[in-house]
Amino acid sequence: MDAINRIEEYLQGVTEADFHKRYLIQDGVIRQIEIIGEATKQLSKETRDNYSHTPWRDIAGMRDKLTHHYFGVDMEEVWLTAQDDLPTLKREVEMILNVYKE
Repeated sequence: MDAINRIEEYLQGVTEADFHKRYLIQDGVIRQIEIIGEATKQLSKETRDNYSHTPWRDIAGMRDKLTHHYFGVDMEEVWLTAQDDLPTLKREVEMILNVYKE
């Protein structure tokens, strides 16, 4: 959850054009997506199965792509992931955390 919150903070007030120009923000977002992907790989099979509608493999795959192909990273894909996919993932993670708190 911290990684998602950091991405939101990094991108606060940042336009897509700004994102494509600002390497520090790109690097920060990429690193946090890597952390999210790694955390996904550490989830138990039971958790992944209980929330099977969440694309766990895609999330882990994005991490692998970023980690192993840094010089070929598509910044448009990173931007779209942060804008389109992370809000949904955040809701999922919040729901999972609430279940485990009970």
